[in-house]
Amino acid sequence: MDSALSRHKNKFRGIIACILVALASKFLALNYGAPAMLFALILGMSVNFLSESEYSIPGIDFCSSTVLRFGVILLGSKILFGDVLALGWVTALVVVGCMFATILFGALIAKALKLDYRFGMLSGGAVGICGISAAMTLSSVMPKSKEIEHYTLLTVVMVATFGAIAMVVYPVLASFLGLSSQQMGIFIGGSIHDVSHVIGAGYSISEDVGYVAMIVKMLRVALLIPMAWIFLLIFTKQRAASEGRTKLSPPYFLLGFVLLAIINNIGWIPQAAAEVMNTTSQDCFVVAIAALGMKTSFKGLLNIGWRPVAMVLSESLFLGGLVLAWVML
Repeated sequence: MDSALSRHKNKFRGIIACILVALASKFLALNYGAPAMLFALILGMSVNFLSESEYSIPGIDFCSSTVLRFGVILLGSKILFGDVLALGWVTALVVVGCMFATILFGALIAKALKLDYRFGMLSGGAVGICGISAAMTLSSVMPKSKEIEHYTLLTVVMVATFGAIAMVVYPVLASFLGLSSQQMGIFIGGSIHDVSHVIGAGYSISEDVGYVAMIVKMLRVALLIPMAWIFLLIFTKQRAASEGRTKLSPPYFLLGFVLLAIINNIGWIPQAAAEVMNTTSQDCFVVAIAALGMKTSFKGLLNIGWRPVAMVLSESLFLGGLVLAWVML
């Protein structure tokens, strides 16, 4: 009894630490405009010593896994099939094709740069789908290891950085090329990583461009769960080995995402409730990022070298080039 109580206390301490880091990150994000998840990563790493304490480890592990998966489930409240269908099947096929091409390119460029192909697939998925949320979701179905956690953090840092740069550069490029509002919206929504960056880039040009960009972006977000299932199938054996089991339990959190998306599209979730779920989902990701940051040292992150940076930059330019080439045909 005492042992069980002690374990719960230890879990509670780690959870409180992650929540405090997440709250501080959101405060900084509100005042300085940078992504809260990036602040969560940095602040989490600054208290890396907590991951070495037996009093904090259970709670940190809980936040980096269970809280993360709960956030994935709540993402389902964001999907509206009607908006996605409004794009037309040709545009939808192009967006899907660009996503698969970017993930494949990520695996190939990782091999060329002598990096782990899993890192290439994870970062390619983050670039091709929806940035940080995709990185967190895809990593949750990959084998559990220190390497995957490290790859996830590197991906988060770089997609946040390159996404912010694209938010500024792509509208200027689109205007310089004389693209129409429809073309600009497809280019921005189809190539910039995070939803917040798409909103910033699209609506900085016009409301029409922002609307088209968001519809395209929602299609990419909707592709997250099908891609997560594919990752799950690809890495099933590796996950089983990493967890010391011959058989894995079904990924109920992915099923939860699908169920919530269906319920939302039936119209059973009020808009206000859907907005609360979406905000809570992002908060869960911030808490999970804080937990992953606590498991990583600054020294380990700083010693990444140029190759991971070159890989994610190449993936970003590859996706942007594909989408731009199509809209200019």
